Amino acid sequence: MATTKDRAPKRRVDARSSVERITAAGRIVLGRGEASLEQIAAEAGVGIATLYRHFPNREAIVRAVLDDILETDLFPLIDDAADAPHPRQALQDIATHLLDLVVQEQGLVSFASNFADVAVDALQRLSDSLHPVLLRAQRQGEIRPDLTAEDIPRFLVMAVVGLGLPGTAPSLRARFIALLFDSLNPANATPLPPLVPEEGDLHIAVGNVAAHT
Repeated sequence: MATTKDRAPKRRVDARSSVERITAAGRIVLGRGEASLEQIAAEAGVGIATLYRHFPNREAIVRAVLDDILETDLFPLIDDAADAPHPRQALQDIATHLLDLVVQEQGLVSFASNFADVAVDALQRLSDSLHPVLLRAQRQGEIRPDLTAEDIPRFLVMAVVGLGLPGTAPSLRARFIALLFDSLNPANATPLPPLVPEEGDLHIAVGNVAAHT
């Protein structure tokens, strides 16, 4: 007879498998456009109760999909950027790829009522990974020296909120990202004002942007 100790690892493996299937199903279903939790559960081959046990709301699904995008699509690009001859261009390529991926997941932005907040939390994971690339770009004079790695996710979230919508033309996204990264150029730049901690809350900043779009 199996003991409780024997059964516990199997439950953990089953739970992990369900989470992975639901996350993968989320990317597939959201990629089609309008989606529901029931559709995601059906695509994953699980019951709606199982989905709710692991993902209690739509925001949890969106966060899992964004985390999957980071792990499978963006972090490998950041690793490659470590040796790129032009690190600023590498950062710009990463930003462009992120926007392209969000647009491909057509229902991602509209699926959660507070997509901006979820995106803020997810993209803040990029700061540590981007720091070495940013330092190289600053040493080469490609990016202003007063920029920090924490600033880049802020730029990315604002770009996602502004342009990460289905139907946004690739040429428009490319132009916006080019303009955005030109603002990071040190030539003739106005020094950045100091960031006041309570005013620098990215959730508040992005919420204000979303409220006026």
